[in-house]
Amino acid sequence: MKKIKTAVIGTGFVGRVHVEGIRRLGEVELAAIADQSEELARKFGQQLGVERAVGDYRQVLADPEIQAVHVCVPNNLHYPVVKEAIHAGKCVLCEKPLAATVAEAAELTELARSKGVVNATSYNLRFYPVVQHMRRMVANGEVGEILAVQGTYSRDWLFYETDYNWRLEPEAGGKSRAMADIGSHWCDMVEHVTGVKISSLCAELQTFHKIRKKPKKPIETYAGKLLQPEDYEDRKIETEDFGAILMRLGERARGALTINQVAAGRKNRLLLEIYGTKRGLAWDGENPNELWIGRRDGNNELLVKDPSLLDAKAREYADLPGGHAEGYGDTFKQLFRRFYAAVREPALASEIPGFAAGLRQLNLVEAVLRSSAQKAWVET
Repeated sequence: MKKIKTAVIGTGFVGRVHVEGIRRLGEVELAAIADQSEELARKFGQQLGVERAVGDYRQVLADPEIQAVHVCVPNNLHYPVVKEAIHAGKCVLCEKPLAATVAEAAELTELARSKGVVNATSYNLRFYPVVQHMRRMVANGEVGEILAVQGTYSRDWLFYETDYNWRLEPEAGGKSRAMADIGSHWCDMVEHVTGVKISSLCAELQTFHKIRKKPKKPIETYAGKLLQPEDYEDRKIETEDFGAILMRLGERARGALTINQVAAGRKNRLLLEIYGTKRGLAWDGENPNELWIGRRDGNNELLVKDPSLLDAKAREYADLPGGHAEGYGDTFKQLFRRFYAAVREPALASEIPGFAAGLRQLNLVEAVLRSSAQKAWVET
């Protein structure tokens, strides 16, 4: 089988994750990487052993041998890069958010459809084996009718005023930060697992650090913890550190979510609890290989990931035997595997979160911003 040639555009934290994930796929060849300068691209290429590194992504798009691209640039560049990639006939896997606005995301979604290119938004967290098992339990009726969902996505990577990243700046990261960056993952997961859409919501957002210390030189995500006081300058912050969201799901179910990027000690906690008329489920992203199953009458259960214990369809998302943990990097591998299966056979695209999923989450992000500003319930 001839290998599919692909390229990664953007060489920050998540670009590295994409490179490593691609290399775990036997049928895909990483042909090139691109960044905003040839120097940055070459440095990244030397670190990861990628021979072709260019400072202009258009060189990648002009290469007829490259069939697909991964867009891993800052959020404000997603729209123009993805649009050019579609016009170049490339299949596109874009990091979230798909674009800066609903209008841009809608345009990209329609453009990809009209051009017939396979497309995906990187909502990778739905690809944990246990999350897929939850989804099958709901679909098989084991949970019953969904009554309530609740949870949080909490991290501490922006705990101090000296913690800084381009995502804090609206011109680069967008008008929303915590909701767009992590809240959208939770909302994507709850709709994916339950099959029920968030129909309306009421949100309140808060910025705790009104002023942050911005490093005077560029740093990679999560790499700014060793800087000294003289290395900073003051920057006014307009995006949110925290959000509390009430939601209606369909006609009957209700939910509550908190998103928090200043949660001391929480490194990457996506907690999702689902309560139905038969039983409850709880999954914690800091312990991703365990699923709590709750019962009103009888013993509760803790299911530890083992392919032999998972639903047959969920088993396809687990490559390692029981007792061997599968984590964050594996979710990208599972997403990429299905993306490239669709590149070969477009009929398989239903297995991946396409641009429509990115558009959906941007609609929710804008609804959260609108609700917080109006201090009111809004439709989604």
